[in-house]
Amino acid sequence: MPKFYITDLDHTFLRSTQTVSNFSKEIWNEKSHHALLSIATARSFSKTSEFLEGLQLKAPLIVMDGAMVVTPEQKLIDLKTLNKEIGDAIIEESIQFGIFPYVISLNDHKTLDETFAIPPILNNYQEFLIKENYASDKRLSYKKRIEGAKDTLKLVYMGEEKVLRPLAQHLIKTFGSAIEVKLAPENYMKCYFLTILHPLSDKAHALTKVLEYLGKEPINTTVFGDGLNDIGMFRLAGTAIAVANALNEVKDEADIVLNENNDEDAVAKYLQQHVKS
Repeated sequence: MPKFYITDLDHTFLRSTQTVSNFSKEIWNEKSHHALLSIATARSFSKTSEFLEGLQLKAPLIVMDGAMVVTPEQKLIDLKTLNKEIGDAIIEESIQFGIFPYVISLNDHKTLDETFAIPPILNNYQEFLIKENYASDKRLSYKKRIEGAKDTLKLVYMGEEKVLRPLAQHLIKTFGSAIEVKLAPENYMKCYFLTILHPLSDKAHALTKVLEYLGKEPINTTVFGDGLNDIGMFRLAGTAIAVANALNEVKDEADIVLNENNDEDAVAKYLQQHVKS
C-alpha cells in the first residue's frame, strides 16, 4: 500500500519566488506513481491550483489553513466556516486596535468561487502584500466597509507583533472556543499574521479528514512543514519533517530536520531519496 506524504506550500515546498522549481516538479511527478502526495496550505484552492499546475495530484488538498479539504477535481470533502454574525463581531472588536482584516469567504460550494474582501484602510504590510502578490487576483473586492460573510473561511490581519498580540489575546478572551486564533511570524515580510478561523479549522483536523477519505493511518503519513500551523500535523503524523528554514518551535516538534531549505528543493530531495520507484 503506497505511503502518504503531505507538504506545506509556502516556505516549505514553494521557493521564495513563490514558484515550484522544475526539479521539484520532475521528482513530484515521478514519485506520484509510487506514493500519494498532497499539499496542506493557508492559501486558497484557486491559488494553490495555480502553483501546482503541471503536478500530478491524486489525493485531497488541505487549503485555507484547514478550513477546506477538497479533491483536485473540486469535490468538497470538508468545510469549516464562520458565519456573518461572528465575523462582524470580530471586526467590531478589532476597531479599537486600529486595524482591519481581509475577509476571505466562499461564495459557491460547487465552483469554490471565493471573495477576498479588502478593507478601506490598509497598513503598509497589507498594501505591500496586495501590490506584490494579489494585484491581478480576480477574487479581490474592495469594500467601503469591511464585514463578515455568510461562509467566512478566515479573517486575516497583518502588522507588527506589538499590535497583533494584544488583539489576539483580546479575541481569545472575548470569543473563547468559538474561534481558532493563530498568531505567527512572517519572516519574509518581517511582520506577523493573525488569522481567525472556525475552531476546528486547522491543518491537523483537516489531515484527519483526508486520512479518513483515503483510508490511511497516521503512522503511514509523512508531513513536511516550516510554520506554527504545521505543528498539529506534526503531532498527528507518523513522521514529521521540518525544512532547514523552519521556525525553531517547528524543528523542536520534528522527527527529522532537513539540511536543505525551501529554496534548495528540500521536500523533493527527500522524496527522491526515500520514495522507492
